[in-house]
Amino acid sequence: MDGTKVPLLGIIGGIASGKSFVAEQLERLGAVVVSADRWAHEVLKSEDVKQAIRQRWGEKVFGPDDQVDRAAMAKIVFAPPPDGPRELKYLEQLTHPIIGQRMREQVAELVTHSATAAIVLDVPLMLESGWNKVCDRIVFVDASPEVRLARARARGWTQEDFARREAAQESLESKRAHADVVIDNSGSPESTAAQIELFWHSLVGSPASRGPRPAP
Repeated sequence: MDGTKVPLLGIIGGIASGKSFVAEQLERLGAVVVSADRWAHEVLKSEDVKQAIRQRWGEKVFGPDDQVDRAAMAKIVFAPPPDGPRELKYLEQLTHPIIGQRMREQVAELVTHSATAAIVLDVPLMLESGWNKVCDRIVFVDASPEVRLARARARGWTQEDFARREAAQESLESKRAHADVVIDNSGSPESTAAQIELFWHSLVGSPASRGPRPAP
């Protein structure tokens, strides 16, 4: 690596393609993961955000611990059109600016640490939110529709849940077109891990600079 810049790696892929697994493997090799989903969990605990959610959807999206029930909320925001897309847009407008700010602050802190070998941005809506523009490398995690659907079913999703969430994101063709490297995650975890190690070793020792990186 350059020694003066910390590479920013973005991970994209279809629903249930295994993006989190790839991020975990990169973390095991020495990268630091900045996860939008982790920050989303924290943001949903904010009293201001909880109040806005309660005003919008009522007590049905809250558990007995007074925290947001993400599964209950997902049923609302990923419902069929026109209601689902409208409610999803509301949720994104409510939470995404806060999540983005928390992530920018974390990245800014990490790049000052000499021990940071690379930063992985794990953002579900990478292209839609513009985070890909600040990345030095975009990693596309590939898996067949059959494999991804089976993984989604293992999470308790129905085929309709899978289709609606897929439809709410940028197309796979667009995601692949933005990729600098493709990781095939259709096979065994060991096969995927081996591909990630090859990518990691190709990254280490090579400059990853594209000039100043604007904030998304």
